[in-house]
Amino acid sequence: MSKEKKHGRMIRKQFKVFCEGDTEYNYFEMFRKDKKLSLSLKPINMEGGGYTNFLNQLKTDGNTNCLAKFIIVDGDKAYSDDGEKKKLMQLIEFCCIQNKNERIPHILIINYPNFEYMACLHSVNYKRQDVKRFIIDEYGYSDIDAFKADERVYYFLNSNGNSYNVMLKNVNKNNAIIKNEISLKKSIYEISVVLKYDFDKLGIKGSNIQDFFEVIGKYEPSINSQ
Repeated sequence: MSKEKKHGRMIRKQFKVFCEGDTEYNYFEMFRKDKKLSLSLKPINMEGGGYTNFLNQLKTDGNTNCLAKFIIVDGDKAYSDDGEKKKLMQLIEFCCIQNKNERIPHILIINYPNFEYMACLHSVNYKRQDVKRFIIDEYGYSDIDAFKADERVYYFLNSNGNSYNVMLKNVNKNNAIIKNEISLKKSIYEISVVLKYDFDKLGIKGSNIQDFFEVIGKYEPSINSQ
């Protein structure tokens, strides 16, 4: 995706994507392959640790040739569990510290309530119906588990009139818990992030997922057209 010259050699820079669940991994993995991007996928198992599992992984993850790290999580666990809300706050604070210290940028994205909702927004036919019923009745999956297990879910959600561009138009970014103020200097491979958050918006449907597509699109304009 991005390259810089060092000691006469071209060093390939890449983005890392930390995401939860099979659905997110399958989606972004197929997105990576479809667009031929230098994305490194880091799936996180939330079982037994919740948001803390993300935090622990980030604390031990290396930074070599990394341009930025995207951390993509659902917000429903924090809304329904005060313990998880505190863990999410710890994850937010960690990302804030990394960005303030001008280390590898940590671009946090919170989808509320979850990625299944974001999947529904890919369709022009989605008019705030119940998410599970829409996935079964409109998308034709037998149940939510079948949807989550579909390794080609990205291609399904980006065909027959469905697309992430539709999703980006439909999503309410004004309701997002996270607001990343992002500055990019592509020529010198520099990204800076100021992370702001508003926990009063936890429980309101929204997302700042556009940050992912906008940043990637600056380095790979091909993703801006389908």
